[in-house]
Amino acid sequence: MTASKRIVLSSDHAAIDLRQAVAAHVTEKGWEVEDIGPVTTESTHYPLHGKAAAEKVASGECTLGIILCGTGQGIMMAANKVPGIRCGVCSDTFSARMIRQHNDANILSIGARVVGEGLALDIVDAFLDAEFEGGRHATRVEMIEG
Repeated sequence: MTASKRIVLSSDHAAIDLRQAVAAHVTEKGWEVEDIGPVTTESTHYPLHGKAAAEKVASGECTLGIILCGTGQGIMMAANKVPGIRCGVCSDTFSARMIRQHNDANILSIGARVVGEGLALDIVDAFLDAEFEGGRHATRVEMIEG
């Protein structure tokens, strides 16, 4: 398996079922999955899971990441604290495609209490199937990086 097909998945307790569905789905699409999320529904802290996934992407150990919590917002905020991470929360396929094409996002965040499994898998597909367009968008990504 090439490094370019390695993806990290994580979540808090609120998104275990959806994370497992996403893991099965991306595995079927040919990705090697590193699932670092919790396995029980005992309450856990989403910032820890967002940061851990982001560190795997920032280090190059994984090319992309998908993280989930109840809304997708909190875990996304934690992931974006890691230098080199560009994570967006998406509840529609258009946004998921655009964060890859225009923002070179390397992590997708999904709210398990916001979208159902079918839509979540469509969002994942839109994210994974899109590629960064570069050009004028590269200048903007550089501005985000500071």
